Amino acid sequence: MVEESGDGVVISLLVSPRARRERVVGVHGEMVKVQVSAPPEGGRANRSVVRLIARWLGVAEGQVSIISGHTGRRKRVRVEGVRAEEVWRRLRE
Repeated sequence: MVEESGDGVVISLLVSPRARRERVVGVHGEMVKVQVSAPPEGGRANRSVVRLIARWLGVAEGQVSIISGHTGRRKRVRVEGVRAEEVWRRLRE
């Protein structure tokens, strides 16, 4: 779900597009569930996921990249400059 990777972390996400609001819901099985309001067309939901994760972890959008799952609900994102402990702390909040 959250693993250290070089100078950052990789987070496994389950994305729900077209939600009423954008938020990190919490742990869902072996993934972190997030909701974004954008539809999954033309990469709009992916851009919303990047913005949401950057805002949630307090990093620049350029530090967040989707590394797999570009066309599906299950995605893996890499976040540079963040440690796994910080992600877990925010998930507990």
